[in-house]
Amino acid sequence: MVAPGFLKTLEVRQWLNGVEPCWTLLEFDSYRALHGEPSAGNQAIRLEPNLNQTDLTGSAVTRNALLVLRRAADRGGLALTATGNLSRAVVAEMCEIIEWPDYDKQELFRFSKVINEPDFLPLHFVRVLAQATKLFRAQHGNLMPTRLGKSMLAEKRHGALQALLFHIAFWHLNLGYFDRNPLDSWPQNDVGVVLWSLSASATDWLDRETLTRLCTIPVIGVLESTWDLGSSVMEARILRPLTWFGLLEYRSERGTGQIDRHLYRKTPLFDRFVKFNVQIERPLTRH
Repeated sequence: MVAPGFLKTLEVRQWLNGVEPCWTLLEFDSYRALHGEPSAGNQAIRLEPNLNQTDLTGSAVTRNALLVLRRAADRGGLALTATGNLSRAVVAEMCEIIEWPDYDKQELFRFSKVINEPDFLPLHFVRVLAQATKLFRAQHGNLMPTRLGKSMLAEKRHGALQALLFHIAFWHLNLGYFDRNPLDSWPQNDVGVVLWSLSASATDWLDRETLTRLCTIPVIGVLESTWDLGSSVMEARILRPLTWFGLLEYRSERGTGQIDRHLYRKTPLFDRFVKFNVQIERPLTRH
């Protein structure tokens, strides 16, 4: 939670650079409720499980989780290394067939012809997430689909799979594991507030720096960084993963000083999939 007068401190005002965070529009009870995960007892945020194949076309996470599940089910498991990662043979095969937004596989092979699972982020993310979601278990040196995992292969369950993977990814998995930045689990510990703020602000293309200031609650490590650490971490842990789930789209454009600007906006899936029941103190204004 935010202490009284937080937004008036010099460090925060300098970091915001004139941007008013979206979450300041929320009534306090709604702001507090958004800090809880979606559940039967918390209706401030809800994930819609009744999505069809057309809705899920843009979700690389769900599409590739199903791909790995089918391979594991058809083959009676996928070989693991002693460290619990998928074997190089499996990784090589998956590199050929996995498609991922804004990911250059050729760049990966430019530096090494032998790829381990952690080197190939799309597969590593899907495997770690699916295992955390209890869709797989390690057994006798193989990654085996569980009963829950096999049930998700039915087409009518794909919407539920998207909701389950999304819930575990943002509320139970530390996404900082994949980027190795400091700040522990920030801004993921405020993810409900961040998602609501994105729903209110990302209706048109905005750069990651603006979205970070509109949607996150800054902490000491962000405010004291000598560079814009907050925007980098926000992109790695929230914005990019949301593109993987099909909720945001991304493009870059050349900015001043020959530095590319990273721009994001909501896809139609965002508002169909993430539902909010909150109260605001005053009408939303365009930022």
